Amino acid sequence: MGQIYLATGKHVALRRWEESPGGFSKPTTREYEVVGYLLQGILELELDGGTGKLEEGDSWLVPAGAIHRYRVIEPIVAIEATSPPARFGDRDQPA
Repeated sequence: MGQIYLATGKHVALRRWEESPGGFSKPTTREYEVVGYLLQGILELELDGGTGKLEEGDSWLVPAGAIHRYRVIEPIVAIEATSPPARFGDRDQPA
């Protein structure tokens, strides 16, 4: 479970995210933008004070610097793109 990097370029990275159900993650911010697409499962995203339910085929955007958190309802498989690439400079660490 977790994230596996699939490709990384100078301005964007692509990763696969697999996760089991659990409670909400801690609220966090990142210095990169995330665009995601849910291949399998059900996920809740809390962003800007609202909560949205995401199901297979849904996509999302978390702007850089936005406070957000996730809750996995059913096991998920998702693809996320991050810009700038999250894997460089410890950008994956909570801010």
